[in-house]
Amino acid sequence: MSLTPDSRLSTPDYFLIPGLGNSGSQHWQTWFEKRLENCTRIQQTEWDAPDREDWVNAINNTLKDIDTSNVILIGHSLGCATIAHWAAQTEKKIKGALLVAPSDLEAPAYTFPATGFSPFPLQKLPFKSIVVASENDPWVSMERAKLFASSWGSKLISIGNAGHINADAGFGEWEEGVQILGELGVGSLKSGVRSKESESPEGIQVGKLGSRVVGK
Repeated sequence: MSLTPDSRLSTPDYFLIPGLGNSGSQHWQTWFEKRLENCTRIQQTEWDAPDREDWVNAINNTLKDIDTSNVILIGHSLGCATIAHWAAQTEKKIKGALLVAPSDLEAPAYTFPATGFSPFPLQKLPFKSIVVASENDPWVSMERAKLFASSWGSKLISIGNAGHINADAGFGEWEEGVQILGELGVGSLKSGVRSKESESPEGIQVGKLGSRVVGK
């Protein structure tokens, strides 16, 4: 199942939850914001020294007055832990979540100023979810990514050696990510926004790296 420009199905409401420092102009989340219909970035008051309560409340405040049954959250890095913390304390029902490169806040290498995010949330998520991980991510090992996905009840997809799956690793116009997102709910692409990547004969756009399902 894929996202298509002429999809006749109800388009999901997409909400982006970036990680530490926000996602810059060359990041795939920023491209998603331009590429997808009904896609909104959840803004934080403090991007560089995040507080869990503040970040979770930002999701609550954004979603409090809307029907969330068609909502798909799209997290990257620390945004994934934020979604998991939010899911543990909300009664809202959403359609699903795409969790890309979830940073391991309990790893010795993770020394960034983030308050209240540990212990890492490992409760099963009450909605469909997909974890996308890299084999050489400096902020989460594949073993830990497998643990997160297993604990959350998520499908786990490895996209090979892809670093932290961010702009520095070359993930800007990430068509493969759009295709993976389509597993959670078919939506519409904005007209006039094109990728530099070529299309297959069937019209399905493929990403720069081949993905493989690791679990579930």
